[in-house]
Amino acid sequence: MNLATVLGLVVALVCILGSVVIEGGHMGALVNVPAALIVFGGTFGAAVVTARMEDVLNLPRVVRQAFFSRLADPVRVSRTMVEMATLARREGFLGMEKQLASIRQANPFMAKALQMVADGTPPDVVNEVMCTEIAQLARRHTRGAELLMTMGGLAPTLGVTGTVMGLVHMMGKIDDPSSMGPAIASAFLATLYGVASANVVFIPLATKLKSLSKDEQQSCHIILEGVRAIQRGDNPILVAEALKAFVPPGSRERLEASGPTEADAVERSRAA
Repeated sequence: MNLATVLGLVVALVCILGSVVIEGGHMGALVNVPAALIVFGGTFGAAVVTARMEDVLNLPRVVRQAFFSRLADPVRVSRTMVEMATLARREGFLGMEKQLASIRQANPFMAKALQMVADGTPPDVVNEVMCTEIAQLARRHTRGAELLMTMGGLAPTLGVTGTVMGLVHMMGKIDDPSSMGPAIASAFLATLYGVASANVVFIPLATKLKSLSKDEQQSCHIILEGVRAIQRGDNPILVAEALKAFVPPGSRERLEASGPTEADAVERSRAA
């Protein structure tokens, strides 16, 4: 589970709702079904207009990625590529096939690239195919994040729409001053729903998905650079030096030290 996503949402919601309690309010005052229908139903419907039905149906799975996706570790990926370079130099490209079964479960992109190398695919073809894979990966991820970002832009506007509708309804009862206070409060709940949902849920989740996509793309570029070096027959030491550019300076010592690789991670999960 991605703890940063869960922790951030919990902290935001606790602080927002907690402020209501501290001021002496009660949670029931924040419940308004008509306002919720206008904001959430209207936002979803308007967002569906801007997207393909396939993207709408994939939205639950996309949102799940923000909570349960495994963070890409550039050090682990780099170390695996260095080990593959060592194996290829010692046993040839076919020697790498022994590790592909376990690698495929942890990182299908890496397994596909190494399989093409083991099959003797020309370097330019490998580069073209894997670059296309990276481009399509970015496109798929962008579509899900853009749908959430669209919802984040629409929700405040629908909230204002709900507030205006509530005020219009209130003005129809202006002959009863005692009902104006509760009616105004109820009307402004729509704006609260719109602004809060956009800035606490929709936009943060879209931004998180974009960040996760960039991390995964970086992992793919590490693999692609490692594959290029393997096909050139570079010394594993030179491969490690080349891949250090993708690793933050504070983590480069981990690349040189021994530790778990992609295959090791799969084996540990099986044992657990």
